[in-house]
Amino acid sequence: MGVLDLAAQRQANGETFVLATVVRTISVTAAKAGAKALITPDGMIDEGWIGGGCARAAVLKAARQSIRDGQSRLISIAPKDLLEDLGVRPGEESLGVLYANNSCPSQGTMDIFIEPVLPNPKLLILGASPVAVALAGLAPAMGFAVTVAAPGAEHQRFSSDCAKIDGLATPADLGSNAYIVVSTQGAGDRAGLKIAAVAPARYRAFVGSRRKADTLRRELAAEGVSAASLDAIKAPAGLDIHAISSEEIALSILAEMVSVRRRAQNISETESATSGEKRHE
Repeated sequence: MGVLDLAAQRQANGETFVLATVVRTISVTAAKAGAKALITPDGMIDEGWIGGGCARAAVLKAARQSIRDGQSRLISIAPKDLLEDLGVRPGEESLGVLYANNSCPSQGTMDIFIEPVLPNPKLLILGASPVAVALAGLAPAMGFAVTVAAPGAEHQRFSSDCAKIDGLATPADLGSNAYIVVSTQGAGDRAGLKIAAVAPARYRAFVGSRRKADTLRRELAAEGVSAASLDAIKAPAGLDIHAISSEEIALSILAEMVSVRRRAQNISETESATSGEKRHE
């Protein structure tokens, strides 16, 4: 099986990996433009080839970083004298290019594009309210993998594209980058809020009034649930777009989730750019 075939298979399975592609070579290099490799999250080349040991360490380091921050990057592996001519040091990033030293006798230059392929972010919807149904229908179009936790009798209201859990619970593989929306509409509000509070998710929100959420927070805090975790739950859920219908409320929540998702990526990009600028001051 070739690199692209394996990459397509793993992407379909929701696996995390990096696709590394040689996009340019100058002078003598072991790998040529177009060479590809599939790199696993633990930093191993699982398929393909993008050069020998001179390139491998720098590429694997960049691959691990891309998996952590979700950002693609271009790495240029060049001889030390060429890096000096460019005014950069090995390990520095400038204008979107990460530079590394090529210590091989060939002294060629290779530019390699590092592309992380990450699974869709997970959205756990607790409850089967009209807003929950609408959100479960909209979220896949924005790249969210939806799991609905609701009584089994309510499952037929949701699309077959959603994974389903009988009752209010979290899947074992939810992960810390998940999004959780409590939309129980009175049928398990306290249980749903408690689940959201203890789950280490990126985004947690409650569909309900601020007053109702505050009352539930006080009750759960009195039971020993972390007040800080409860306060981290956004209530009411969603951006203020003056939504009225269930579909409009679901849209406001989805917009807020997209904002949270993209803001994290923008922060990572800004930090990377700032770090590169400081190194050149």
